[in-house]
Amino acid sequence: LNGLDAAQEILRASPRTGVIMLTMYAQDHQVILALRAGVRGYMVKTQAAQELVHAIREVAAGRTYLGSGAPQILLDAYLSGADPSKDPLTPRDRQVLQLVAEGKTTKEIATQLGISVKTAETYRGKIMEKLDIHDTAGLVRYAIRRGMIQA
Repeated sequence: LNGLDAAQEILRASPRTGVIMLTMYAQDHQVILALRAGVRGYMVKTQAAQELVHAIREVAAGRTYLGSGAPQILLDAYLSGADPSKDPLTPRDRQVLQLVAEGKTTKEIATQLGISVKTAETYRGKIMEKLDIHDTAGLVRYAIRRGMIQA
């Protein structure tokens, strides 16, 4: 699971949990997707430890906390009129894509997700179709840009 998927799983199991996403990525689509998923705090790992303590206190008090930089990212996305969070992929598509980008074989993906090899191949094909990407290298680049894996 990536951080966003983990946050969604946590919130599905315990909706009242105050999740803070601590990430390496300060990208507009990541901030927006995290907030839409119900995350109550968003911080980049390069921020000071004291700011993390402040974020924990804010979220524990029922407030939302955005680390420095996140408000500007959201404002820029809003002013541009773009919706960078539009994602044609389902959560399962994202799981498959992440595993492809991590270099897993179709058989390994099928085993890890508890699906047949044919189903894993179908997911991969549908992902390529949805994203209009026609090779594995393109899928890896997409996953890196979307913050699903690190380069």
